[in-house]
Amino acid sequence: MKIDGIEEEKIGFKNLLLLMVLAYIFSIAARMIWVNWASDIPEFFWNGQLMINTNDGYYFASGVQKELFGTLQHNPRVPDIWMTATVTLSYFAAKFLPFSLDTVILYMPAVISSLVVVPVILIGRLYGMTMLGFFASLVAAIGWSYYNRTMVGYYDSDMFSAMAPMFIVYFLLGAIKTKKLEFALAASFMFAIYPYLYNSGRAMVLAIGIMYVLYMLALHFYKKEQGVFQLVTLAIAGTLALYFPLKLLLVAALYILFRKELIPERYLAYLCYGVVALFLFTGNMFDFAYNRFMSYFSRGVEEHGLRFFQVSQTIREAGQIPFEMLAWRISGSIPGFLLAMAGYLLLLWRNRSFVVTLPLMGIGIFALWGGLRFTVYAVPIAAIGAVYLLYVIASYIKERKYQYLFMAVGTALLLYPNIKHITEYKVPTVFNKHEVKVLDLLGKRGSDKDYVVAWWDYGYPIWYYADKNTLIDGGKHSHDNFIVSKILTTDSQLEAARLSRIAVETYVGSGYKTVADTLFKNGKPDQVNPAEYLERLRSKEQLALPKKSREVYLYLPWRMNTIFPTVKVFSSIDLLTGESRGKPLFLATSVKSDSKEILTFSNGVRMDKSRGMLLLGNRRVPIKSFITVGHRSDGKLETVPQQIYPESTISIVFAKDYNRFFILDDEMLNSVYMQMFFFERYDPELFEPVVMSIWAKVYRVKI
Repeated sequence: MKIDGIEEEKIGFKNLLLLMVLAYIFSIAARMIWVNWASDIPEFFWNGQLMINTNDGYYFASGVQKELFGTLQHNPRVPDIWMTATVTLSYFAAKFLPFSLDTVILYMPAVISSLVVVPVILIGRLYGMTMLGFFASLVAAIGWSYYNRTMVGYYDSDMFSAMAPMFIVYFLLGAIKTKKLEFALAASFMFAIYPYLYNSGRAMVLAIGIMYVLYMLALHFYKKEQGVFQLVTLAIAGTLALYFPLKLLLVAALYILFRKELIPERYLAYLCYGVVALFLFTGNMFDFAYNRFMSYFSRGVEEHGLRFFQVSQTIREAGQIPFEMLAWRISGSIPGFLLAMAGYLLLLWRNRSFVVTLPLMGIGIFALWGGLRFTVYAVPIAAIGAVYLLYVIASYIKERKYQYLFMAVGTALLLYPNIKHITEYKVPTVFNKHEVKVLDLLGKRGSDKDYVVAWWDYGYPIWYYADKNTLIDGGKHSHDNFIVSKILTTDSQLEAARLSRIAVETYVGSGYKTVADTLFKNGKPDQVNPAEYLERLRSKEQLALPKKSREVYLYLPWRMNTIFPTVKVFSSIDLLTGESRGKPLFLATSVKSDSKEILTFSNGVRMDKSRGMLLLGNRRVPIKSFITVGHRSDGKLETVPQQIYPESTISIVFAKDYNRFFILDDEMLNSVYMQMFFFERYDPELFEPVVMSIWAKVYRVKI
């Protein structure tokens, strides 16, 4: 039998397993390139193991840590071990395998995500093209976007993002092609557990289910194929919004009833339509999909109640991307992407059942508007499309060995830009060992009831390494960004201390409700004017603060200097109108060149040293002061200010410890972060230094 011009392959089960093992090893080996590079950098190690390279990983790791070691018992945000497969699998691996938790979370992304080769190879085999599946699996396993989100150290539920849908696609295609109930049963089970594996992709998987229903019903009405109703009913039953054990019981019952043919033929259609109706119109499926879709277009400030600045505008992953980036992230190169698209369209034309993969490819293309995070879904499908085109071209070659040689060379060319990307993608760990040491020291103080006020980027690592709680984190960063931003950027340490205490006690005392909404009574008839409320906090009048129930710390890391202007944006807003209060000046830079008269910074700004002027294009801006700050050889901090034009509002700070310059206005210079981190200036009645490192400084709030 010929398939697309090539004789159907006679590859035995043992050889099939061998191909899977080879593809899996290839995927793991490619991911070990980062390990080989990172292992030469001592700063990336803690407790004798490389650390992970994604902030969100510490969310899942904290859930495992809580169950294994009894930490974070008072943190309402830490996930339960049964909440998601990422935590569950990590817990059992760390508990029963001879590996530390740090080792498990480091390598698990590679171990799990590399399983994507299995369904890709099986899809090829399903259509008599096992070698196509093998070659495509190599490309799918290390495709640029898929690699980035599943590399060693990228510990996140993304390890299931494309792997699990590809198993669903394989089982659905198997049901379509073979008409066997076992394939539909397997698909139903995967549908049922998918939210547990990767809930973020649930809308996309539901779209796959819809495409499957439409295709199968089309087979019934236009081709009069038998068994369609049973296959649709059984597969889609796994998507129903039912209590999980009840759903599994329903799926098992349907399989038995269909296998033993216990349901009369005349009732099958009604049963099928009923299950499909439940699938479509229960569980808020359309609302869920719509809300997920629209959330990626959310920009700016909110439209109702107080006008808080929305975090989506500051996240790079949520921004639009150019076509070139789309092509690189899906296929590694523009030619590879064009080849993939041509092959995919040809595959759809010749094998209409592949219509079930349209949601995967469609959401990958949607990345042009929704952000680069979506490209990961399209990587395996694009890989199949590209290799399929090679397969079709190879069909014009007479001898099989030359067909495979052609495909091998073509696949190598597809792999090259992706492997090149892997060798150049040298991402650091989230924190270095010096930063972790600060959190480790903090963890030895107080208890796990205590809170740390820090920007949301650092929330999860603080949980994991310091056994402390935070107001905002990587998954909770909405209205309370305003509160934390105000604490870190205000020029009043009194306001910062009072608001820190009020915020933490309000959060705990209210049952962990959003602090900003609670304090300002957001959207209620007696809504508070936030500006007036905060003005009272900075005034020296006596205020009745909440009773202290735990310690509160400020965490001020060096690395926050790169995002400090963004942090400021969240509180530099009139919450009543949504209007910005202006954009303070804060530029972090280094020296590009230094001559007798002109100091040129790496950001293009120049300084006329003899006249004390900043040269901004054609403008000359007087400098108020030039401040040098850094530690002497005896460890003491020394600040050397040089006044130039006192009437100006722009200063330059040279942080000698970091060889870094900051061009900033008075508002930013006088902020809590700048004063307490760089200059170590704090009000001893309000704050107590706890850890003072050049990497991060931690202060205890005394009131």
